[in-house]
Parts: sequence; C-alpha cells; structure tokens
Amino acid sequence: MTIESIAQKVQRGERLDESDALALFLEPDLLAVGALANTVRERMHGDRTYFNRNMRIEVTNVCVASCLFCSFAKLEEGAPGAHTMKVEEAWRELEERMDDPPSEIHIVNGLHPGLPFSYYEDLLRGFKRIKPDIHMKCFTAVEIHFFAQHYKMTYAEVLTRLREAGLDSLPGGGAEIFHEDVRKRISHDKANADEYLEVHRVAHGLGIRTNATMLYGHIETFEHRVDHLLRLRKLQDETGGMQAFIPLAFHPDGNGMKNLPAPTAVDDLRTLAVSRLVLDNVPHIKAYWVSMTPKIAQLGLRFGADDIDGTIVHETIYHAAGSRSPQGLSYNELVRLIREAGRIPVERDTLYNVVREHPKSALPEHALKVRDRKAERHILPVLP
Repeated sequence: MTIESIAQKVQRGERLDESDALALFLEPDLLAVGALANTVRERMHGDRTYFNRNMRIEVTNVCVASCLFCSFAKLEEGAPGAHTMKVEEAWRELEERMDDPPSEIHIVNGLHPGLPFSYYEDLLRGFKRIKPDIHMKCFTAVEIHFFAQHYKMTYAEVLTRLREAGLDSLPGGGAEIFHEDVRKRISHDKANADEYLEVHRVAHGLGIRTNATMLYGHIETFEHRVDHLLRLRKLQDETGGMQAFIPLAFHPDGNGMKNLPAPTAVDDLRTLAVSRLVLDNVPHIKAYWVSMTPKIAQLGLRFGADDIDGTIVHETIYHAAGSRSPQGLSYNELVRLIREAGRIPVERDTLYNVVREHPKSALPEHALKVRDRKAERHILPVLP
C-alpha cells in the first residue's frame, strides 16, 4: 500500500484495513500521515477541540499485579510508598475544590486484595453526596475484572452495584497491548485482552459509556499496535459504546522496562494520526497531555486528535514513571493551548455535551509571554 492509495480511500470515506494501517506506521512522510488524519478529524469535528474540568484521584496504589511498565503500584499494604486512602480522605479532595468544582472525577487504582467491595460503593456515594451532579468515571476494565473474581460476582453484577452507588462511566486504562505475545510478557497476571474487551461489552450493554487506551512505545511492534486498534474497532462496530480512544506513551522511569527509551515525538504524533484513521467508528481521539507533554499534545490537535483531556489537577501514575508534565493545567491554560493550535476551545462534560464554546481568535502577543500573561499586561517595545 502507498500513501497515495490510502489517501484515495480516506477521501472516498472508505474503511482502512490491516495492511493500510501497517503502511501508515511505516510511511516515512509523517506530515502526509498527519494531513490525512487531520482531514478525517476536521470532517468529524471541524476546528472544535474538547476539554473538561476534571480531577484525578488514585485512592490506593496497592496492587497484586506485577506489570513491568508500572512505576505506580506497590505489592502490599505497608510496603515503602504504599498508600490507601480512607474514604473521608478521598472525599476531602473534592471538598477542597468546591470553590471551583470539577465536573468529573477520574479514579484509577491498584488491585487491592484487602479492601471490602463496600469500600468502593461508599467511596462513590460520598462523592455524590458532596456534589450530586459530579460525573464519576471510575475503575478500569482490569479493576472490574478483579472485583468480579475477588468478590465472586459477574461483570454485570459488579457494574450494576457500582452504578447504583454512583458510577457513571469507565475510563480506558489497562488495555496496554492486547496481543498475547506482548501482554504475557508485560502484564501476565491481570485481565487478558478478551476479558478487558468483555468488561467493555457488558458495560455498553448496561448503557455505561467507556473509553479505551493503548500503551505504546515499549516492546510491541507496529503489527501489535494494528491488532490492538482493529480489536477495538470490531468491538465498537458491535456495541457503539466507546466514546474516546487515548494512546498512552510509555514512560520508562522506575519500572521493569527502565532500560528502554521512551517513544519520540514523531512516534507520539504518528500514533495519534493512525489511531484517528483506523478507528473510524470511535468519535474522539485524545491527545493526553500528561503522557505526551502539553507541547506534543498541542501539536497532536493537527494530527487527528480532537480532545486534549482536562485540568486533571493531581495525577500520580505517570509522574511515578518520570513524566515531566505538570500535575495539572488550569482552565485558561487549556484554552490557550487550543487557541494557539488554531482550534476552537470547547468545554465539555464527560459525555461530550457542550458546556461552553469559546470563540476562535488570534492570541495577542503578550499571551505568549509568561511574565506578561500572568500580570495580564503587554509591555510595548521602546522604538528608536
């Protein structure tokens, strides 16, 4: 396959196949791949770029799984660096934000073997008591699978009980790479690909929307990435319940794959672009600024991404792996990143309902100067 023949398929609105996807990963002309992805992105969303007011809370990093890529988890309670919040401590995280409250709480945890299931139900109910309209996007498919096994329930029973306690949607983490050759080497002791996908299938059947991810840039090949994307596309053909796909860049610091280099900016942008082109039935592609850095995420808005995630506030999983990104971005910083990319900033809720659409506009020069921007002033040059 050539980039020209693939471009013709894209222009005709035809679905790309496995050989097309692999050719896009191998194509030397990154800008040509990006331009194709941008064509599809603008066909679907125009200049709109979405973000939200969200916050991350990781209530426990105690985890029975031993994923090679993870710098976050601790194998048992009491180990150095291990933590498990009391539910009151977790609720306080939201209470302290109520002067400028988020619309979403995103919770991802380790697989803790010592907590009762009621802990998670109480956790959700407490957040809803504080802010009844808060959207609870909590617990990956890997966590749902663990709950089902550990507490001897079906996926549907776990999801139903959590939804009754306040769960609104599922995040996409835990997908890693689906192909068994990779998965058994990097994450052999947690939900496998079929189990991950089945949790999403059951959630969609219950009317619970989900996201999905892919961890790239470690020991996988391009063939493994294509296999991953096609499995997600097949599930979405079946259920239609997936809202967004988020490529997650591997970070090597402090984990079992620390000898590997992190993916480059070119790989970040190419993976975004190929994801947009292959996942023709998934509405949104996120450039997750925490893993890519805000600068690369900003560029990603011209390589197929239409979402830059949200304010986040306090992320710990990627920062444990050496992320140099800030732990949070302000509302105005997200608006600025999007505007600088020539896009229209659109604040959304978790289900992509529009909260506020900002006008597209050129930035004044002082908006690019940190000191002047913070002081809300522009220093005029002294002309001779």
